[in-house]
Amino acid sequence: MKSLPKSTNNNVDFVAFGVVIDDVVYPDGRTSMGMLGGGGPQTAFGMRLWSSSVGLVASVGVDEYLQVMDWLQQSDILTEGLRKVDYPTPRAWQLFEQDGRRFHVWRTSQQTIKDNLHRSVDHIPISFQSAKGFHLGVHPDAPDIEFLSDLQRLNRPLSIEAFRGVNEPLTEKQLRRFLDGITIFSANQIELDTMLNIRDPLDQSKQLLDCGVKIVVVRLGEAGALLLDETHNGGVRIPAVPVKVVDSLGAGNAFCGAFLVGWILSGDLIKAGVYGSVAASFVVEQAGVPVFTDKLEIECRKRAKRLMHSVEE
Repeated sequence: MKSLPKSTNNNVDFVAFGVVIDDVVYPDGRTSMGMLGGGGPQTAFGMRLWSSSVGLVASVGVDEYLQVMDWLQQSDILTEGLRKVDYPTPRAWQLFEQDGRRFHVWRTSQQTIKDNLHRSVDHIPISFQSAKGFHLGVHPDAPDIEFLSDLQRLNRPLSIEAFRGVNEPLTEKQLRRFLDGITIFSANQIELDTMLNIRDPLDQSKQLLDCGVKIVVVRLGEAGALLLDETHNGGVRIPAVPVKVVDSLGAGNAFCGAFLVGWILSGDLIKAGVYGSVAASFVVEQAGVPVFTDKLEIECRKRAKRLMHSVEE
């Protein structure tokens, strides 16, 4: 395990990880090529809606470096964590089915993927290391335990989400291996159904809580989200914001980023869920990750106010 550099005072509150270029194919044959994705930008966008101090840690090839840098600067997201590397930026097909399933197919070599998506504390700027919270995606059947352990040693809340389902249900030992000590775990219903032997989202959430995570977020698409912690063991339901869905890719990442900010800043599960739902609503309205603007921030507050009223009623 690597030793961590000493942290210094900084102005970065929330940190997201990773960049992949997505070529999206929809069930009706439409395509959206060259979309900024990989989870990191969408997560950072969700964070940026609710915090002015957000950073992205990612390795990006010279082929896409200017595109990524331009989006970060337009959205006023800190760029110190962006590394320009000599190998290409990972690229993948994102293939959607009518039933909501999505298939991820790499278009770049395994060596490129390994080089570019390798995670290390050495890639996290010192100015990011005392952030109020980190969020990243993991493969539940092959989580990067060393990297998760190193992040936990920074003694900051750590939020993780499932980046895919698994081929067979995980054992309790496997679940505890990557969930113990994690603050927030999020997955969609399809992913959870592959991970666990039970199907009810409330029972699934309780099982995950028993494995060491403090908060569980089950994302239910158009049905919103189910939130659970030890003080809300009956679950809290947060509806989705009613908007026209153009492309759902990245909405879950944005939800997770915004949820983390909401929970850290307020300690309120419902408010955090509202933050997440509002963030997801902006992502689904277009293909690709939105750019943060002052106009969008104003609309964000309006949507949150309306959604909070509906939850409280």
